[in-house]
Amino acid sequence: MFDVAIFGSLFLTLFVIMDPPGITPIFLALTAGRPAKVQRKMALQAVTVAFGVIAVFGLLGQQILDYLHVSVPALMIAGGLLLLLIALDLLTGKTDEPTQTKDVNVALVPLGMPLLAGPGAIVSVILAVQHADGLGGQLSVWSAIVAMHVVLWLTMRYSLVIIRVIKDGGVVLVTRLAGMMLSAIAVQQIINGVTQVIQNS
Repeated sequence: MFDVAIFGSLFLTLFVIMDPPGITPIFLALTAGRPAKVQRKMALQAVTVAFGVIAVFGLLGQQILDYLHVSVPALMIAGGLLLLLIALDLLTGKTDEPTQTKDVNVALVPLGMPLLAGPGAIVSVILAVQHADGLGGQLSVWSAIVAMHVVLWLTMRYSLVIIRVIKDGGVVLVTRLAGMMLSAIAVQQIINGVTQVIQNS
């Protein structure tokens, strides 16, 4: 039977970790300068990639990590370093040249992963799937995952209206703001990973 408590708990956890309002300025910065149709496509691509990654790790996550001998802290540090590189590009204004290849890459990395499907979300889903009992528990977990990705898509899809309001000058400001936010997220993620490594040693 569907468990509302499990659904609500995982949905809220993923909402806090994936942070749809917080992802909005980063999405706007990374998609600035593209036609509206391409931006909408990138929003869908990013959410699809994130859901695919989350689903794979939800089904096979612990086996994948064990097979590759990769610890969760190592995953966190790697994701943090990748985000830090993207943040530096945003802060230094190296996000121009909107070629089609770049459009696809931005939708996949960093939007799809590790921003949306980051280590925190992956670990939360792995644990939720492992602890869910029976068909009802699993249904509740996967419903929460699907619902969260629908919210993410709607947030990014309709945040594009903001670009029409703030114009080019506002986009530059949002880009720098997104770079600062992203660098802070990246550094915190690296610190958390290093702290866990020290605690586990």
